[in-house]
Amino acid sequence: MAAGGHGAEELERSTWQAGPGPVSPAVADLIRAGVQVILEAPTEWTQALDDSVLAGAGMGLIAEDPALTEVVLRTNAGNIAHWAAMNAAHPGERVSVAITDETVVFVRDAVRRGFDSGVLDSFRTAQNLAWRLWMEICFGLTDDPALLRELLAVTLDSIARFVDDTVSALAEMIDVARAELAGDTHAQRRAAVALLLEGAPLSEARAVAQLGYRLDGPQLAAVISGGPESGADRLEAVCEAIMTASGIATRLTVLAGASQLWVWFPAVTVDVDAVPADVDDVRVTLGAPGVGREGFRRSHFQALAAFRLLGRLGSQRRFARYDELRLLEVVTDDDARIDEFLAATLGDLLDAEPELAECLRVWFAQRCNAAATAQQLYTHRNTVVRRLAKAESLLPVSLAESAITVAAALELQHWRRPASG
Repeated sequence: MAAGGHGAEELERSTWQAGPGPVSPAVADLIRAGVQVILEAPTEWTQALDDSVLAGAGMGLIAEDPALTEVVLRTNAGNIAHWAAMNAAHPGERVSVAITDETVVFVRDAVRRGFDSGVLDSFRTAQNLAWRLWMEICFGLTDDPALLRELLAVTLDSIARFVDDTVSALAEMIDVARAELAGDTHAQRRAAVALLLEGAPLSEARAVAQLGYRLDGPQLAAVISGGPESGADRLEAVCEAIMTASGIATRLTVLAGASQLWVWFPAVTVDVDAVPADVDDVRVTLGAPGVGREGFRRSHFQALAAFRLLGRLGSQRRFARYDELRLLEVVTDDDARIDEFLAATLGDLLDAEPELAECLRVWFAQRCNAAATAQQLYTHRNTVVRRLAKAESLLPVSLAESAITVAAALELQHWRRPASG
């Protein structure tokens, strides 16, 4: 039972329709008992259903966008609760499609990003898993063969019809949204960017005409993202603040989702410190600067990689440049192995006062120069020397034997740790 919706009055007028036949009172009672089990299901069941949706074909880009993922999983949970509630009230009857305004917005965002109805195939995977979990519940409700046979037949029909109706409604919504957005200049710009990122031979004249942006010269890409409540206007304000502070007059912007912008600046650097402190729900990640079409592509993929890496690390940091994260991208595929690496390399320093690890990290970055480290941290050189000595005393292996490994571990921990202030 996966994401559903159809933002139309027609579905609001949906009424209960009969299933395969009348449900006996005994089976109706069993359905209600099974529904109660669903409503009290263990966390691992919910997680398994969520994972099955996100692992489906075509869901990769959605799974990498926290805002879109949150909407999908919230809608999935809502659909399960809706089916359960309706079967508690009307056991075995056909369940109307669940509709929310959020689902309507989600569908339009997905279409803008190039998704079509093919992405709905992933919901069949969730249906199969939901059915297996429901059978497990049913076999625990009764050992009467006749009752069990009727219970499975009735509920299989109910689940299948609900998913079919939901997928059909979503497919119709997607088709409508695609038709409405066909003349949208933003959708056309998004399509042209997709071709460029795929390396398609889009002519310079056509690219400039559709994008209103030149592909020659310097290219610096950014991903500007926020929480579910941020909104495109808030993201645009952050982008404008960066442009003003950096002296940049033009940019290319693509709305990649409800709370994410893809941006390209014709520059080699920008000033992210200009972003107002009160927009702490917005994150900016930058690729490395490049030149021409290849720089356009590479810088974007780097900015996107930095965004995804910070999400994978659970980092709360607002700004990051890909150049700062190159090493981490190579060594951060497995969270369990990261934890083991940090514990084995940093030892007691891992749980010590944060300023000790930060002092040692900056010291490495300043080429082991205590005076430069003190300047960077706005403290006295003697304070730096004391912190370095304390930090080394907490390491399981001396710096003389493990400097490179410790430096890598400190950099990884720096990006994992919540930002101060």
